[in-house]
Amino acid sequence: MTPAPRRSAPVKAKSAIPQVSWRTPQPAPLVLVSGPEEVCAERATAGIREFLKSEDPTLEVSDIRADDYAAGTLLAVTSPSLFGEPRLVRVGGVEKCSDTFLSEALSYLAHPQDGATVVLRHTGASVRGKKLLDAIRAGEGSGIEIACPAIKRDSDRFDFAVGEFKTAGKRIAPVALRALVSAFADDLTELAAACQQLIADVPGDIDERTVERYYGGRVETSAFTVADTAIAGQYGPALLALRHALASGADPVPLVAAVAMKLRTMARVAGTREPSSQLAQRLGMKDWQVDRARRDLVAPRSKARPATPSSRSSA
Repeated sequence: MTPAPRRSAPVKAKSAIPQVSWRTPQPAPLVLVSGPEEVCAERATAGIREFLKSEDPTLEVSDIRADDYAAGTLLAVTSPSLFGEPRLVRVGGVEKCSDTFLSEALSYLAHPQDGATVVLRHTGASVRGKKLLDAIRAGEGSGIEIACPAIKRDSDRFDFAVGEFKTAGKRIAPVALRALVSAFADDLTELAAACQQLIADVPGDIDERTVERYYGGRVETSAFTVADTAIAGQYGPALLALRHALASGADPVPLVAAVAMKLRTMARVAGTREPSSQLAQRLGMKDWQVDRARRDLVAPRSKARPATPSSRSSA
């Protein structure tokens, strides 16, 4: 029998509207803030508000919900007022939008109001509102999109923190940055707040001592601190760090995962002689991860000698 021809995978249509970074948001008649990462979405929306407010302090700001929507609200809050102030309308819950909102939003795309900026927040948690998103991405409404993808991997969190300090024009030592990211590996909101606190409080460069002074308790009990001391053969400090972490409410699963991740990284790096940057690119890692793994491989281990008969005290 002749095998049936294989179906080609559907090609995802490219967006016809500009894609803008959440770090450098800009207003447009329609702004689609998509993706699950709330920290980035909130930054994007706040950035648009600040931009519009700096242009005209009389900016009117309205908040509506797409999932608890009253008919006619969108047109009412976007229509020009008596004095013609600019309007910013922030719409939440688009991924759960009602049929009424969906219908009125699609109609609004054909006739956006002058002087109004409508920000639509869609987390991507469902396909609800897909017709609206497809229309916006096709270019209806003269919109832009600000994507806020999930930040889950350690490398993503590291890049996030790097961006925080780079945007602020601040320098932070690599060791200090790694300690900070490790201390807040479980909560991006707290990591963002920690970065902003250091940026606001510290006048000069940020070093490891500064991070330890601000967040020493978090750094000491982080999963990577336990993993680092254990891998380095510092078994006593590793056990103390582990006990401190567990006593502070740390989840044992990330602790085990941190050790496993370090061992996997060491195994991937072992025996290679490529430059760090080249090896990091080939393995999909950061330069500092390669350098750290190589240091871990050659670091001296403190070996505990087993007790001998001569060293035992007599009964």
